[in-house]
Amino acid sequence: MSKITRINTVTEYNNLVGIETLHPLISIIDFEKTEPFCYFRSQLGLYAIFLKDVKCGNMSYGLSTYDYEEGTLIFIAPGQVYGIESDVKQKGAGRALIFHPDLIHGTQLGRNIKDYTFFSYEVNEALHLSARERAIITDCLENIQYELEHAIDMHSKTLIVSYIELFLNYCKRFYDRQFITRNPVNKDLLARFEKILDEYFASGMTIESGLPSVRYCAEKLFLSPNYLGDLLKKETGKSAQEHIQLKLIEVAKERIYDTSKSISEIAYELGFKYPQHFTRMFKKNTGLSPNDFRILN
Repeated sequence: MSKITRINTVTEYNNLVGIETLHPLISIIDFEKTEPFCYFRSQLGLYAIFLKDVKCGNMSYGLSTYDYEEGTLIFIAPGQVYGIESDVKQKGAGRALIFHPDLIHGTQLGRNIKDYTFFSYEVNEALHLSARERAIITDCLENIQYELEHAIDMHSKTLIVSYIELFLNYCKRFYDRQFITRNPVNKDLLARFEKILDEYFASGMTIESGLPSVRYCAEKLFLSPNYLGDLLKKETGKSAQEHIQLKLIEVAKERIYDTSKSISEIAYELGFKYPQHFTRMFKKNTGLSPNDFRILN
């Protein structure tokens, strides 16, 4: 496996691709103006958003490799490992927006950056843009580029951060559109998600491992936890955690009908270390304690 290079600053990234640093905390890279490059892997201490205009080979992201097609936006948060894989030097196409966390520290965007959950999506969950959407994204990048080429003054940071926030809000809208247009695929994922939960509870894994986690379900579906959560929220209005809890209640009700087992035994079977935690959760969701539910049903 190739050595992983740690890139902590915007200047380090700019030096890697051979462009001038206009601002120490943010850069827009036009890959048409960079030198051809081969395979590399880097761990960024930066936020990075890549817009590719042509197919450019495979991108490695974490331990996986993905076909990186034209017209896609890929979002990378600080600490993630990524790279472009190719056997020969080749000229890139498209753009990248790179910015340091310090740029948004203390701003509204900095406080809300975790709301942009697509920074934790896998590369195979990239945002695929229409021609019109790509034009809007390009306009946002050009506005930021204008500010970078303008002499830095007291308004620079506010304007730059505002343009980044606008850029990310458009991406939220475009991801919502993508969830809608991928509805048939999403329905299949929902059905598979339900099946994973059914099999987990039926297998008795709760005794050893407790309740299924969102990450466990996402990995079974080859999705990132955030993408699964956002997909479920868009399709059903409920979070992944809420779905897991609803499935737990459904299974618990079925088992409570079996009077050969005590409520404590059922609680342990469902992964609860303390039966009172199960009782509290069940009552919160049904309005009845497990014992009351058993008596009334």
